[in-house]
Amino acid sequence: MRLLVNIDHVATLRNARGEGYPDISEAARVCEEAGAAGIVFHLRGDRRHIKDEDVFALKDSVKGTLDFEMAATDEMISILKKVNPHLCTLVPEGREELTTEGGLNMEHIFDDFKERVFPSIRETNIEISLFVDPIHKDIELAYQLGAEAIELHTGEYSNSKTDHQRNNELMRLFAGATYAHSLGLKVNAGHGLNLENLPLFLSTVPHLNEVSIGHALISKSLFWGLEKTVKAYLKLIEAYKL
Repeated sequence: MRLLVNIDHVATLRNARGEGYPDISEAARVCEEAGAAGIVFHLRGDRRHIKDEDVFALKDSVKGTLDFEMAATDEMISILKKVNPHLCTLVPEGREELTTEGGLNMEHIFDDFKERVFPSIRETNIEISLFVDPIHKDIELAYQLGAEAIELHTGEYSNSKTDHQRNNELMRLFAGATYAHSLGLKVNAGHGLNLENLPLFLSTVPHLNEVSIGHALISKSLFWGLEKTVKAYLKLIEAYKL
């Protein structure tokens, strides 16, 4: 199991003043030197945090896995193919949302992904991961499309208010990960995970390949520093490898 760090909100802080710092590539370097296996970024249509120039700078500087999160628009596919990262994670994107609010509506997007999106990306060697809720039918459709991986949406678990809700979400994630693994899909996970809820998640959900953590990690690093925070997450991950 590996840790990928989402650095979108380093860009959010930089953009607040527009003065060029903190530097995105430097943040990525610190994360990797602290032990992270790679870097995640989400280039949104409205460019609210990561900018186009950041994407190419990260391609040049990141030594580990580079995961390009994106909506499956023609514009993003064109940029993706120019950047040629190791992995792209296709996510739903709403202009008014604060952050990604759920998995892809697989039945709704299936035909478009089959006819337009996958054939275009398959002109490259970029692996494709689909951001999905832990629903068997959605995972099955991801498999039918030929994705190499899924990323399980952990937001419902992370935002659970009661033990009953939390346990229900964990069981859904357990079942989703088990089913995806049985189909031969890599199982990644992310959204809302932090130092407090990560141990229970890792001790319950099997077959995890990568976890992607961003907002909570970057927020804690304001107090602890980026290197110390990355290492704290890695310590948890090492303790719960399944």
